[in-house]
Order: sequence, then structure tokens, then C-alpha cells
Amino acid sequence: MNDAPGASSPLITLTTDFGQDDGYVGAMKGAMLSIAPTARVVDLTHGIRPQDVRSGAYALWQAVPYWPAATVHVAVVDPGVGTNRRGLAIAAGGQLLVGPDNGLLAWAAQRLGAGDLVGDVLRIGEHGQAVALEAPAFWRPAPSSSFHGRDVFGPVAAHLAAGLALHQLGPMVSTIIAMPWPRPEVVDGGWMVEVVHVDRFGNLVTALSRDLLAGRDVVVRVGDRWIAGLSPHYQQDGELIALIGSEGLLEVAAPNGSAASTSGLGVGACLQVLLRD
Repeated sequence: MNDAPGASSPLITLTTDFGQDDGYVGAMKGAMLSIAPTARVVDLTHGIRPQDVRSGAYALWQAVPYWPAATVHVAVVDPGVGTNRRGLAIAAGGQLLVGPDNGLLAWAAQRLGAGDLVGDVLRIGEHGQAVALEAPAFWRPAPSSSFHGRDVFGPVAAHLAAGLALHQLGPMVSTIIAMPWPRPEVVDGGWMVEVVHVDRFGNLVTALSRDLLAGRDVVVRVGDRWIAGLSPHYQQDGELIALIGSEGLLEVAAPNGSAASTSGLGVGACLQVLLRD
């Protein structure tokens, strides 16, 4: 695979916890466009809760399959900025990921085929490449210890978008930090499944995939409530409903409301899913 895109108007996406109230996003975009002025810089989201690496990792995981080849994704949710945590650039599935080595990039890299999640690391396989960012020539001069998005990750992403080869950024690495993807626990008659994400609608997104259900009938226990069967959409009658969401994962929703508020549950909560057939 090519390890750097070469399109005349390359795509760079941004995922951060910066919000829109300050000038951080604008400064980061300016630093990138100074290097790659023809790039199209697209915001995935800047609404990640501050320092919430897990939510940033999920947002990237959710988005990366739908972007064209040669897209460069730069992500900054970086509570360890200025410490000795590594910076990374990863090539997989024809795309590139840039950001801190704190688990933020691993789920997306795995979804793009970079390697396998093994506990709290992602092992880079034959279809992926990863390097540690150790070439200051491709950073802004005198980088701030508190703004690596502007001074390190953004410039690196812009250089990649402009055609720089991945290996020029630093040495290859074989593993990166990951957060374990919560695997459903097999119990008598079904699974215990973890809520991996709560979206802005209050839907409880679990780690149980459509493939495990294979069209079978289920009952879902949410706290002290039981939900019988799966809804085909979000407007089914009931205080809480269960359905397969757009990413192929089991969700619990509250029609015209918030399942998180109704149930009092959030990320990390466990739900019981029992088969009825």
C-alpha cells in the first residue's frame, strides 16, 4: 500500500475535545493549511468531553469506515500532553491516523485492519504500519508543551497529506496503547454486555454485535426493566426499546427521550441479553 496520499486536494479530518468557544481549532487548522494549503480540512467533531479519550476513540471508530482512501485523520484528546507519551502516525486500510499514543487511535486503527486488539494493546499486523513521531523537522518550531495538536499532530498530518512518506516521521513500532473493546460475557441463556457509548440522544450503545444475535429473539434487562424483542426503529411503543443501531451494535433507546436518563445508566454499565428461542 502507499503510505502517503498524493491527491492534489487531500482530505484531513479533525477530532478533538477543544469545543468551539476558543481559538484552538482555528489555530490548528491554520498550522495545517500553512503546510498543505490545498487540503480540505473537515471537522468530525470537537464535542468530545474534555479528556474523555474513550469517547474520542469511539467517535473515530464510528467514522473512519466511511471516508475515502488517502484521508488523514488527526485526533487530539490528550490529557497527557507534554509528558513522555508518544505521538503516532498509523497507516491502515488506505487511510492515515495521527495523534497521541493513549488509546485514542487504536479502535479506529483496528477497524481499518491495522492489527489485532489484545487486552490493552493493538498489535500492528501485516496490513498496517505505525511509527512514533520522532522527527521534529516536521513539527512547528519550538513546539508548546501544552498544544501538540497545533505544533506536532496537525503539522505531521499536513505533511502526510502533502505527500510525505510515513517512515520519514520516525521509527516503526509494533504495538500501540489501546483500551480493551468490551467483549460480551457468555452467561446462561445469553450474554452480559457493556455499554460502550452514550450518544447525544441518550441511546445506550452496547458492544454486542448483530452477528452474535443472528436474527434470534431476545429479552434485554436494563436495570430493573425488561425489554422483549428488538424494535425495527426508534419509534416503537415503550418506555425503553432495544434495536440494532447504524453500526450493527445493540442499542437501548427511549422513544422521543433519553435511555440514559430514564435508566440512570451510562458508559460501563452492564446489560443482560437473554435468548428466547
